[in-house]
Amino acid sequence: MRLKSSIWVAAYLRRCQTEGVFGAVRRRGAEEAGAVFVKIALLDGNAMLYAPAPQTVYDDTRPIERIFAPTAPQPVPEQAVEDRLAKEIRFDPDVWIVEIEDRAGRHFLDLARP
Repeated sequence: MRLKSSIWVAAYLRRCQTEGVFGAVRRRGAEEAGAVFVKIALLDGNAMLYAPAPQTVYDDTRPIERIFAPTAPQPVPEQAVEDRLAKEIRFDPDVWIVEIEDRAGRHFLDLARP
């Protein structure tokens, strides 16, 4: 059983804060199990977006983890990320959006392995 999305987001933001990185919830989704998208704003007009990884990459022995995958291999213009987020909200109004600001692009997420 996974943590509620609200608890995971709070813990994630605390982790970022501990590392000296600013982060905030831009959109609250479903308390229990809303999908979480993390935007990393690089503060130069570009950004990275991390989405929930497909279920096929999860390890059955560790079902509580949340694993993320970048939506693009390199940073893209922030507007492209905002367009993608708007599509995600239309598709699933229960999504969470967390925004992190870090010039170095640090995200502190568990990423899916290719």
